[in-house]
Amino acid sequence: MRVLISGASGFIGSHMCDRLLSEGHTVVGLDNLLSGSARNIEHLAGHPDFEFREQDVTEPFHIEGPFDLVLHMASPASPREYLEYPVETLMVGSVGTRHMLEHAVANNARFLLTSTSECYGDPMEHPQRETYWGNVNPVGPRSCYDESKRFAEAITMAYHRRFGARTRIARIFNTYGPRMKLNDGRVVPAFLDQALRGVPLTIFGDGTQTRSFCYVSDLVDGLLRLVLSEEVYPVNLGNPHELTMNEFAKYILELTGSPSKVAYYPLPEDDPKRRQPDISKAKALLGWEPRVPLREGLEQTVAYFRSHPDLVGVSQV
Repeated sequence: MRVLISGASGFIGSHMCDRLLSEGHTVVGLDNLLSGSARNIEHLAGHPDFEFREQDVTEPFHIEGPFDLVLHMASPASPREYLEYPVETLMVGSVGTRHMLEHAVANNARFLLTSTSECYGDPMEHPQRETYWGNVNPVGPRSCYDESKRFAEAITMAYHRRFGARTRIARIFNTYGPRMKLNDGRVVPAFLDQALRGVPLTIFGDGTQTRSFCYVSDLVDGLLRLVLSEEVYPVNLGNPHELTMNEFAKYILELTGSPSKVAYYPLPEDDPKRRQPDISKAKALLGWEPRVPLREGLEQTVAYFRSHPDLVGVSQV
């Protein structure tokens, strides 16, 4: 297949490029490098089946087809990034999604939107099913990201209904692995960065809030299964194994052998208290569930950052 990917130099996007190329597909990757990193795809330079274009998908662009798949994976995705670039985040979820949908329609290609569990906001339902409409503050500090993805889902469904676009929507829960940015503000990279530097691990609130963590290779597998399926409505992709932040901090300290302590700070506004996917739909429709155990995934992630000491805040522990 020939595949068009926005956000190709991002954390998940770059792993998607690797997976597709390993299976013999041809990839055209787009990224404006606002939150992605050229380093994530530098190993693909010169690959005969990979082409990269520095392109902001919120601006009009033309790329000759045909394409079999169009994957819209571009967006700032961490609190630090989308709070710094709120307008850009809203634009890539709205205008950027429309531009990528237009390419999918023009090529009669399957289209995948990588949406987010943030569509559920601070959920009143637990675990979260795709039928839950969410509890989102539309004017809060996180709304630039939450609402960009909610709009992206809405316009994706509109293109499906109006133009017959072959659309798929993935709601991604916390994902981790090599190539994450350690300073992006999310819990896995934050804890790893702090543990590797020997500074206190920052826990917001009392540490009883929960998250669940999916290794990136499992997520990419789920995304590919979804885009090749016939399911139009959103599908949760994530790991249903739930951990409190206190439990996860202890896990990271034990795994890294770090002397770091734990420091507690006030919980940010609209920060979700519990986050756990119900993946019954993915299991039933896609035959998908996470395979990589948390310890194995974290060991690979820690090994990656220890082999790239320049990515850690200061010298390693």
